[in-house]
Amino acid sequence: MKSVRVWDLPTRLFHWMLAVSVVAMFITGNLESDDALTWHFRIGYFIASLLLFRLVWGFVGGYWSRFANFRWSLAGFRLALRNGLQEPPHLGHGHAGSWAVLGLLLILFAQVGTGLFSDNDISMAGPFSHLLDGDLVGTITGIHKEVTKLGVLLMVVLHVAAIAFYAFKRRQNLVPAMLKGDQAADTPSTPSADGAPQRLFALAVWSACALAVWSLVTYFG
Repeated sequence: MKSVRVWDLPTRLFHWMLAVSVVAMFITGNLESDDALTWHFRIGYFIASLLLFRLVWGFVGGYWSRFANFRWSLAGFRLALRNGLQEPPHLGHGHAGSWAVLGLLLILFAQVGTGLFSDNDISMAGPFSHLLDGDLVGTITGIHKEVTKLGVLLMVVLHVAAIAFYAFKRRQNLVPAMLKGDQAADTPSTPSADGAPQRLFALAVWSACALAVWSLVTYFG
């Protein structure tokens, strides 16, 4: 068995910062105060920058972070579900994990997107809420507070449940790989590039994504 770098540092930082940010988003979104809602919006903007970064990184990031190297076979996904998430040993995301990542990213994009057009009718409004009529804003606000929020919660619960299932049922602890970046492989495998140049490039990519979010909110909001 040989240790292979699977998750580069930018991917790992994205993962953990997103996890903390989603928890903070739920906490601030359920507190009845203007300060909490102010932070709710700030966290939402930060999550937006992270999601944009992950979208770009899915094409230019480390080998196993690229969407092209996820396992997208629907037949493989159905087989994994029928076998109780049991799949042959592999590096990176399996079929179930690949589709779970896609689902989580999509529902988070929906949550952040609806938040930009939401209005609580008291003191806080999304930066783009003024672009739509009141009835449509009310509908989007309801979707943001109920539908996509529930979807995010469901995906997070499924994500944590799957990790626990692998740890206790399959005896596979998935957390160390997302902390250290390495997985064990018994055959020669392509490692993800994870040196200083890649990390500086990732910082530049995230900075550009953060600037894009700030520019949209500032100049179009």
